[in-house]
Amino acid sequence: MPIARLDAATPALIERLHEVYLAANDDPGPAMSLDHFTITLLFSSGCSVESYAEVRDGSVAGGYTLALPETDNTHLTLLHQLFVAPGARRHGVGSELLRHALARTRAHGRRLMIGESAATGPGAAFAKAHGFEAASTDARRVLDLRTIDWDRVTELHAQAVRHAEGYELEQWTGPAPQSLYPDLATLVTGMNDAPIDDLDIEDERWDAGRVADMEQKHERSGFTGCHLLARHSATGEPAGLTRIVYYAADHAGWARQGDTVVLREHRGHRLGLLLKVANLLALRDRRAGLDRVITWNAASNGPMVAINEQLGFQPFDEWHEWQLHLV
Repeated sequence: MPIARLDAATPALIERLHEVYLAANDDPGPAMSLDHFTITLLFSSGCSVESYAEVRDGSVAGGYTLALPETDNTHLTLLHQLFVAPGARRHGVGSELLRHALARTRAHGRRLMIGESAATGPGAAFAKAHGFEAASTDARRVLDLRTIDWDRVTELHAQAVRHAEGYELEQWTGPAPQSLYPDLATLVTGMNDAPIDDLDIEDERWDAGRVADMEQKHERSGFTGCHLLARHSATGEPAGLTRIVYYAADHAGWARQGDTVVLREHRGHRLGLLLKVANLLALRDRRAGLDRVITWNAASNGPMVAINEQLGFQPFDEWHEWQLHLV
């Protein structure tokens, strides 16, 4: 059978698949390093993961990863990284991989598959051709750290500080201290308020154990970064969070904006703006050759889009999350 399961015992095959991924990758944004790619194929917080490669005539023709949520959203699978080697295209490899993924989805008793691609181009055409429907649109924006107006960022920081009286910030780099895991679980759960458009998904459930898995995944993927937590001074409650991560080595100039969230009961104090600008200023002081920060937002997330535009993020491209209901 040409489709082989990948696991920790197949590092050579994973490395060959990573080479195919790089050759097939037409995303103008940051590419995944081998460490990041490997961890993504094998591990996901809150999910079990299956990854496969198609091998034809001794060559890796393509592959995919399927994540199966275990603590919530147990009705669906998440299709990650389905791609085909340039030289193997137009030979049915992508369709064969998708059929295999759908069979695995049905075998697990799931009724929905969700994947993502750029809103235009081969990935979008492939999704449409196989019956997927665009259920949400994400806008990517990029901030150029080489041309950013740092005086403007400093001014915005001062404005935000004035409106955020009664809150304090906690900063760390690299993995989060274990003492913060319960607070981070509360804050990441707050991401359930983000727009989901027409996606057939339910709220994610986070606890300290799931946060620990996420932190381990980031560390094993080679990420470091700047992280800020906002805390309500009077009660000690966590109020907001933002993160910027980048590879500790070979980041190719790219940093990735992670989750930014302000819990509902703490909104109205410009904490979102304060977190973003304060973290950018921290990144400026230790950026080590970083040139650009890329961020994702639901196109319908007006408040976060407005903050990013204030900071100088420029439109980069749009992506769709596609869903296919199985019958």
